[in-house]
Amino acid sequence: MASSSLGLQQVKVIALAVSDKARAERFYAEVLGLAPATEGGEAVGFQLGEVTLLLKDDWYGRPTAEPNPRLTLACDHAPDTEARLRERGVTIADPVALYDDLFHIGSFLDSEGNKLWFCSPRLS
Repeated sequence: MASSSLGLQQVKVIALAVSDKARAERFYAEVLGLAPATEGGEAVGFQLGEVTLLLKDDWYGRPTAEPNPRLTLACDHAPDTEARLRERGVTIADPVALYDDLFHIGSFLDSEGNKLWFCSPRLS
């Protein structure tokens, strides 16, 4: 894994504000199917590849569909991901569209109203 001149390597943790932690945990576990992330044998959030998603209900921030920074999740094929999200009753905020003739990109809202983007390379 390449690192920057400061030794920075990759995104490790992303924290999302939530209003109802139990509802958010159900969404990430049951709707998105993410595995729990643990530290020292204690559940701390959800695992997404090498990144841990923390759900914070006691945080300074509030859930928002106007995130800064923007979180984009890589997926196998964004149009299929959108269809599966819709089947699970997930709100699609931005339907998948083709950008620069290279990437399919869309977004959805989690159970708390946070907007998460997802993308995949265009399949030939």
